[in-house]
Amino acid sequence: LSVCSKEKIQEYQENLILQAMVNGQWKVSSYKKGSTDVTSDFSAYKFQFRTNLTVEAINNGTIEKTGTWNADPSAQTITSTFTGAVDPLVLLNGTWNITSTTWTSVNATQNVGSELRTLRLDKL
Repeated sequence: LSVCSKEKIQEYQENLILQAMVNGQWKVSSYKKGSTDVTSDFSAYKFQFRTNLTVEAINNGTIEKTGTWNADPSAQTITSTFTGAVDPLVLLNGTWNITSTTWTSVNATQNVGSELRTLRLDKL
């Protein structure tokens, strides 16, 4: 009989998230700024998350920008930063609250001032 520590469970959860994120590319399948749908601004982009906690924004097959990402399973958040980015990539910056997730999709929300932003990522 073995006993799992809280730290081991958290490490296991972090490893699962890491494997889910880095295995394959992702696309923004929905992005709303308040009531405004800006999903089409992301149509040319795919995202490749890496185990070194970087994320590549690939625009029509070319890496346009490399940012950073991190997940916190206990807080159910994911944070991304594209330093010096412009629209639309700057819209991905910040901490997102994960509202639902599967191996192939992530739904998240973020409050910026009084504006609610909603995001859905799907694995390609």
